Amino acid sequence: VQLQASGGGLVQAGDSLRLSCTTPGRKNEIYVMGWFRQAPGKEREFVAGIGRSGYNTRYADSAKGRFIISRDDAKNTMYLQMNSLKPEDAAVYYCVLDQDNNVLIYTSSRVYDYWGQGTLVTVSS
Repeated sequence: VQLQASGGGLVQAGDSLRLSCTTPGRKNEIYVMGWFRQAPGKEREFVAGIGRSGYNTRYADSAKGRFIISRDDAKNTMYLQMNSLKPEDAAVYYCVLDQDNNVLIYTSSRVYDYWGQGTLVTVSS
């Protein structure tokens, strides 16, 4: 399964950014998908996840109230709308897919079978 993440860039603190993740040629509406991020010198961490057909979502505490995860299965695309960005949100963001689950959203990176190449988000203060 190929996942393609895009939408990263350089923004100022307080700005918004929307990341996208596509799975070309593959229908993924039944699988859990999500986003992780990794900042330099830090471990990879869970950001948000979404269940089949958008049935349920889960967010890291750092993302609650600011980020919104969604999916448009007709377009084979998942999104992460990031608002009120902070310098500590700067990281490489990875989209992920869990082929073994369609509802349970895990926060451990070991659960996810497929990873995109990552898209860099830089937030200036």
